[in-house]
Amino acid sequence: MTSKGAHYFDERPGAAARPGTVDVVLPDLHLRLATDSGVFSPGRLDPGTRVLLESVPAPPREGDLLDLGCGYGPVALTMASRAPEATVWAVDVNRRALELCERNAHSAGLYKVRAAHVDEVPRHVRFSAIWSNPAIRIGKPALHAMLTRWLDRLTPDGTAYLVVQKHLGSDSLQRWLGEQGWEATRAASRSAYRVLRVARGGRTSPGDDEER
Repeated sequence: MTSKGAHYFDERPGAAARPGTVDVVLPDLHLRLATDSGVFSPGRLDPGTRVLLESVPAPPREGDLLDLGCGYGPVALTMASRAPEATVWAVDVNRRALELCERNAHSAGLYKVRAAHVDEVPRHVRFSAIWSNPAIRIGKPALHAMLTRWLDRLTPDGTAYLVVQKHLGSDSLQRWLGEQGWEATRAASRSAYRVLRVARGGRTSPGDDEER
C-alpha cells in the first residue's frame, strides 16, 4: 500500500514519485532495478518474491512465459535471464510499474521482456510457465477471477508457480485451485511463505474464441 490511500494495484498510482533502486541478488544473477513509490515493495526485494525465485526450477527455454503482477520487474527479468530465448510477458494493471519494468529490462539488455497492461496481451498467446507473487490483498473474488483468467492460458503441459504467505491463505488457495480442477501441490515452504505448483491436470482449456 502507498500513501494517500493509494494501492500498488491501482492503474495510475497517485503517490508522489520517489525514485530508488533495489538490488536483486540471487545465486545465478545480480540485477539493479529502478523503483518508485506507488509500486509493490519499492524499497527491497519482497521476501515472498525471493522465496519464489530461489525455489522454482528453471523456466522453459523457449516459448511464451508470464510474470503475473510484474511490479518493477524482478520476476520477469529473472525469467528472461534464465531463459534468454523465451518471450517473457510482464503483466500488471499498474502503469507506473510497467514503465519501470520496461526500463529495467532495457537497462539489463533483456529485450525479450514485453511489459504489457493486463488488457493488452494478445488473446492467442499461451504460456508454458507462469510465475507470480499474486496480489492477495485485492480480495478473494478478484483474486480468483484473475487466476482463472491467466491459468486458463497455460499450455497443456504448462506449469504455474504462485508464492503466497501462509497467514494470507496459501492453504485455502490451494484447496480452491483443486476444487476448480487444477492440480495444485506445494512445491516449497520457507519462512512464512508457500510456493504452489499449479498444472492443468484434468482441467480443460476454454476455446480460443472465448472471452477471458
